[in-house]
This record gives sequence, structure tokens and C-alpha cells, in this order.
Amino acid sequence: MNVGEEYVVNIEKLTNLGLGLSRINDFVIFVENACPEDKLKIKITKITKNYGYAKIIEITEPSSHRVEAFCPMQKVCGSCQIQFIDYAYQLELKRQIVEDAMKKIGGIDIEIPKPIPSPEIKNYRHKIQYPVSETKNSKRIIAGYYKPSSHQIVNIKYCPIQPAICDKIIDFIRESAQKFSISGYIEEKNLGLLRHVVIRNSTFSGKNLVTLVVNTQKSSANLQKFALNIYNNFDEISGVCLNFNHQKTNVILGNNTQLICGEDYIEEKILDKTFKIGAQTFFQVNPKSAENIFAYVKNFIKNTFDNPLVLDAYAGISAFGICVSDVAGKVVTIEENLQSVELAKESVKLNNIKNVEIHGGDAGEFFAKEKRKFDVIILDPPRKGCSEQSLNEAIRLCKGTIIYVSCNPATLARDLKYLKQKGCIVESIQPFDMFCHTYHIENVAIIKI
Repeated sequence: MNVGEEYVVNIEKLTNLGLGLSRINDFVIFVENACPEDKLKIKITKITKNYGYAKIIEITEPSSHRVEAFCPMQKVCGSCQIQFIDYAYQLELKRQIVEDAMKKIGGIDIEIPKPIPSPEIKNYRHKIQYPVSETKNSKRIIAGYYKPSSHQIVNIKYCPIQPAICDKIIDFIRESAQKFSISGYIEEKNLGLLRHVVIRNSTFSGKNLVTLVVNTQKSSANLQKFALNIYNNFDEISGVCLNFNHQKTNVILGNNTQLICGEDYIEEKILDKTFKIGAQTFFQVNPKSAENIFAYVKNFIKNTFDNPLVLDAYAGISAFGICVSDVAGKVVTIEENLQSVELAKESVKLNNIKNVEIHGGDAGEFFAKEKRKFDVIILDPPRKGCSEQSLNEAIRLCKGTIIYVSCNPATLARDLKYLKQKGCIVESIQPFDMFCHTYHIENVAIIKI
């Protein structure tokens, strides 16, 4: 088998990275934009020792689950990998991804139910992060998502999975940048000024917090005028910030953010609680689907415990802690991002909540010093999951149930395997579709100590 050769294959399944899996004489070939049950003519694009990659030349027999993608940019934009698959089957494929991860990585044979669908499958994405560059000759600004497996920007003018106002704001930024001598970032050379545009949109108020990520260490008169011009042209913008990131890195945001005009937060409402969300604070990109998760966790606690002591770890703006405070005797939260901690404190006051105790710092270090025993511990770590030390401390501090919220089935399976080896019982895993039309899937695991 060689690069450039063509074959006809059947797609067996979808991998955890959203690729179709096929075989040629038992040799695995991964195919982009493929759906299980497709029969395809493919061309080999890359071969490694254990597997290869291919692109579709012709769909000879389409799967019954294949549909027309509603976005014309789906094949060239890397954001919605499986938009060409009908939504009901997307949910089943994601269920299979979770089931496979639990069995193969976690050694956990547990029934995985159908994911709770997203209330919206269009306009659901309320955090937008567009990389920015410029054209070689005209120096016009381009902004959008990367092509699959590349850092080549697709200049997106319309994205149906995000609110239309975000398209308008980004297009205004594109069109007005040259007037203020704002150049686009050239990644290979680490040159140019504007690296990313980040927008947080509120489903509650419709307001938008705009953050311009710039390749410099300090503001300038032009940057401030540019930010003010953006703010003045949209009633829907709550504020415009500059984030300074001059490092040659794939990390989007630097550590320093400066408010230029307006407010440095938006307000979002979840389960009748109001939250302040800032430029550098974590909050779910799909608030309506997040509300389903918060309700699920809250109802479990309400139906299982009587006025429990709850620990919300990796708390962000203490969203879980604040949402479950109604059914808890007391909630303790721990988060290392200091802006998130301050906004959590403001949200507690805003909602007139008296039983939430907020701490700033590293979760592992907090665990090691904590003496109280908790009825419920909520773990909501980043994609990399928890360290073994953090899991050990969670076991030590918990006398009832760990609720593990994860956006990565692989690291969740790894951590559940470790907890199981320590004597814990994985009672249930419920997937939630937070990221429609992608291979990503959120899960809530209930673990008994």
C-alpha cells in the first residue's frame, strides 16, 4: 500500500477523534468526513507503521445517516467535524465513543445511556475564539477557524453554530482594522499585532464581551482607539478588553488583560442564578446544555442527601457550587484562577447566597490541607483530568459520593479506572451533548466511596 493509491472501503465506526475507521486487508485506514455504513472510494494520503489516512474521492453508497451539512464551510473548516451526520445518530455515535473509552481505557463495563441532547443545535456556541492573520499582499485581516489538521485559517464570514451578532462583530473588526493600522498575526514569524478575537455572548442579556488578543506587552493609542471604535458601533457589546500575549505559543490568552471600555464581564443566567463571566474565566460554551448538567447534578444531590456538605473543586466561577447551594447545607469551592474567584464572590453576593465558602488556590494543595469530610465532592477538571494525588485526596475527604464532570471520555475513563482500583464504585455515567456536530461529549459520572 502506497500514498496516492485508491481503494473502495466500508466505514465501520467513528473514532473518538471523529474520523471514519475502515480496513484494507486488516490494515486500519482513517478517513475524514466519513460516516459509519458509508461505502467510499478513497485515496491514501499518509501511511504509518500501524495505520494510514485517506481522503474521500467518491461516496459510492452513502450511509442512511448521512445528511447535507447546513454550513457550506463544513468540509474546509475544522470546527464541526460531523455536521453531515443526522443529529440523532450523532448522539448514538457519541454514546459509543464513551462506551468504548470506558471498556478499553477504564476496564469499566457499564451501560452508557443515550446522551441528553442539546436544547439547540444551531447558534448554541456562546464562546467564540477566532485566530487572526492577514493576507500576504493586500494585508487584509482574516479570521476564522483552522482547516482540519493545520494552522491555515479559513476566513469565516458566517457561522451557523454561533449567534449572528458574533459574525457581525468579527466582520466589523476585519473591515476596520486597517483604518487603525492593526495588522494580523503571522504565526510562523511571530509578527503582527492581532492574534485572536475572543467573544463571550450571553444568552440571558444578549450582550457580548470582546477580547482582542494582541502580540505586544502594552497598549497603544491606536489599539485603544480601535477598541473604542468597536465598542461604539455595537449596542450589544458590554465591553472591549485587550489581552497581551507576545509569546510564541499555541495558548490563546496571556496572563494580563486590560479593560479599555465598558464592563469587563457579561452576565449569564443558569437555573435562576445569575453569574458574572469575565474574559479569562471558564464557563461552558453552550449555556443551555450546561443548564441540563447543573440540573442533573442538583437533582441527584437533592434526591440523595439531606443538607449535605459539598465541595466544588476546579470550580471556575463556582457555577456548580452556586447552583446546588439551594439543596446543600453548605458548599465549599476551590479554584486557582484568581479572576474566576473574584467573579464567584461577586456572583454569590448578586444571588444573595449565604452558604457558599469560596477559596482561591491549587485544588491539590487545598485538598492536602483540608480536614473536613464532605458528603459530596464535585470534580470538574480541565481536559487533562485529575492527578492521582488529587484523586487520592478526594477519596480521603469524601464520605459519600464523588460527582465527576468531564469533557474528555479518555481521561475520565483513566481516572475512573484509578478510583475503581482504590475501591470506589462507578454507579452511573450520563453523557450530555455540549458540542453539537463535533466528536466532543460531556459526561457526568456518579462514584460511590
